[in-house]
Amino acid sequence: MGAVFVGVRHHSPACARLVAATIEAQRPAYVLVEGPADFNGRLDELLLGHELPVALFSYSDEHASWSPFCDYSPEWVAITGARRCGAQVRFIDLPAWHEAFHAVGNRYADAELRYAEVVERLCREFAVDNVDVLWDHLFEGAAEPEGLAEYFDLLRGAVDPDEGDSAREEYMARWVRAAVRAAGDRPVVVVTGGFHTAALKARLDGDAEWPEVPERDRGASYLVPYSHARLDAFTGYQSGMPSPGYYQQVWETGARRAADWLVESVATRLRRRGQPVSTADLIAARTQAGALARLRGHEHPTRTDVLDGLTSALISEDLSQPPPWTRRGTLRPGAHPALVEMVAALRGDKVGRLHPDTPAPPLVEAVRELLRTHELDREGEVALDLTDATASTRSRVLHRLRVLRIPGFERTSGPAEGAEPRLDERWTLTPVEGRLTALIEAAEHGATLEEAAGALLTRRARHAGLDQLAAVLFDAVLCGISTLSGHVEEALNEGVRETGDLAALGHVLSGVIGLWRHDRLFGVQQDPLLGAVIDTGTARVLWLVEGLHGGPAPADPHRLRAMAATRDAVRHAKAALSLDAADVTGVATRVSDDGQAPPDLRGAALGLAWALGAKPDVRKVRGVEALGDWLAGLFAVAREEVLASPDLVGVLDELVSAMTEEEFLVALPALRLAFSYFPPGEREAIATAVLAHRGVAGSAGDVTRLQVDPVVVAEAMAVEKRVDALLAKGGLA
Repeated sequence: MGAVFVGVRHHSPACARLVAATIEAQRPAYVLVEGPADFNGRLDELLLGHELPVALFSYSDEHASWSPFCDYSPEWVAITGARRCGAQVRFIDLPAWHEAFHAVGNRYADAELRYAEVVERLCREFAVDNVDVLWDHLFEGAAEPEGLAEYFDLLRGAVDPDEGDSAREEYMARWVRAAVRAAGDRPVVVVTGGFHTAALKARLDGDAEWPEVPERDRGASYLVPYSHARLDAFTGYQSGMPSPGYYQQVWETGARRAADWLVESVATRLRRRGQPVSTADLIAARTQAGALARLRGHEHPTRTDVLDGLTSALISEDLSQPPPWTRRGTLRPGAHPALVEMVAALRGDKVGRLHPDTPAPPLVEAVRELLRTHELDREGEVALDLTDATASTRSRVLHRLRVLRIPGFERTSGPAEGAEPRLDERWTLTPVEGRLTALIEAAEHGATLEEAAGALLTRRARHAGLDQLAAVLFDAVLCGISTLSGHVEEALNEGVRETGDLAALGHVLSGVIGLWRHDRLFGVQQDPLLGAVIDTGTARVLWLVEGLHGGPAPADPHRLRAMAATRDAVRHAKAALSLDAADVTGVATRVSDDGQAPPDLRGAALGLAWALGAKPDVRKVRGVEALGDWLAGLFAVAREEVLASPDLVGVLDELVSAMTEEEFLVALPALRLAFSYFPPGEREAIATAVLAHRGVAGSAGDVTRLQVDPVVVAEAMAVEKRVDALLAKGGLA
């Protein structure tokens, strides 16, 4: 009888019903499904009895992709329907690791999103916002999806396929030809994305041998639990359909009941958040949705009809952003609470579960065994003394899990880049639903925890910029992985020698010195490459700042970090430096006296010289321009020295007190940044010094514990000043 083609939109309930009806009517010998052909020998794994959604996760080298299935995926319905009627099932597409899928993360992404011109034309023709609304209008809201083939033919006829699509279609056509020959006088049902249907029909003549499945050198495929949240286009997933929770209801109960479910779900969510939703509001929403459906020619209210009705009934004020269903994208910050709950209701909260007999990669059992062995397979707080060998081993296990982003292992304190040395760590262990999924997906990096973490860090290092390499190195040391440290250190040394990016230099130098200061734990000071990075980086920072000129500009925290790192290099890594403290102090003094240097850099340079033992001339502070920026630089580098200098605090108090209100308002943002370098206890110490300078008795705590934002106070003072001026002008003062 030949091939019966069913072109579908992925994750469409209407298409899933069409597939089920076609298989039931045709009783085919074969059902061919768009899916990775290298999984054909393991199709029984798909039918073990999982709770959907699940996905077929494939990886090879540096590419990974997913083929997700939910209850209403046409591909899933094709597989299960074929098994019920005794047909043989075959996936007929190229494997996910094939070059035809280069940079494709989701096999079932919308063709409409890749070839958008014709869809935009159709949207204009039918006066709808986007492809999702168009699809609902044409097919999902109808009792029968009439015109589906014409829609896909129009879509395909308006564009030329790329090389990847052409390779896939030629491969799938070979499966179709072979199945038609093998089926004899029985039909073959072919279920693929509608974009490919016309091309497959045009390739029915030719070789009818079963095609070979390409083989790969490395990689594997496994089933993973999935979720409605990961399927949802509103969270960034390029799926065939958005709003999986809503379409689950359409699949299970039909469009009319799904509309009622959506209204009730949004109302329930809003009420839980304390938002008032009355019965009258719900009646109004349903009435509006029904009216919109009739106006738009829908037999039952579609998703957009209901959402527009809810928006009209529940939101009276102007929206700060268009509703997300009018475009394909994620919610932006500041969205109206009702919009947030609508999107959450549409998404649903269903999470898939794999059958216990589902094969898993070796990494999963390896991690489970490590967690049992080191008593990390529990819930609660874990405190580790890193000087203890057993605790250090447990720490490396936890850091490898952290690097692989396995959920449920959160470090709350411990050694960090650029921070004071810490010899202990604290972790919070929490059972998390998505841990199995994350472990299976992490298996693309290796079969053991150490191998996987090392491979991921190597990949990060390969693609990292200079400012990110220090973080990679720090993570490698925390994980106890030494295989990539030499490469990273060489890249760091070369980068700091050539870069002109002071911000990146500061980040690198701060991170490497943080490692150096943790030598008791990591033993890194014996590494000559690490010392070379510190030496080269310090010299490079000094060379760059001495030539940096420019007028007043906002303080730059990144270059201030570079100056603070230079201070720490001299203080804590003298053995690595070819410069001595006098050389560094000389450069710092010249920069601090350079009137063309940015104010924050001049302050930081003075702080650097001061921190290294030079006595500053407090009188110079009186002539400083852009005081707030200058202080930000000074405090970033010489915070401790400032605290120990009541004379400087007194001078600063006099300078700030002498400002007019207008000058103070202008300087306030920079002053706030400057004093943010002091923690609350140190700010109270400064307040105590100010009170002493003024000869005022009292508690400094009363000054520093203001319950109102200083900006609000300053704005209120400015308003009062304007009111006084108006009163005086009107003779009412």
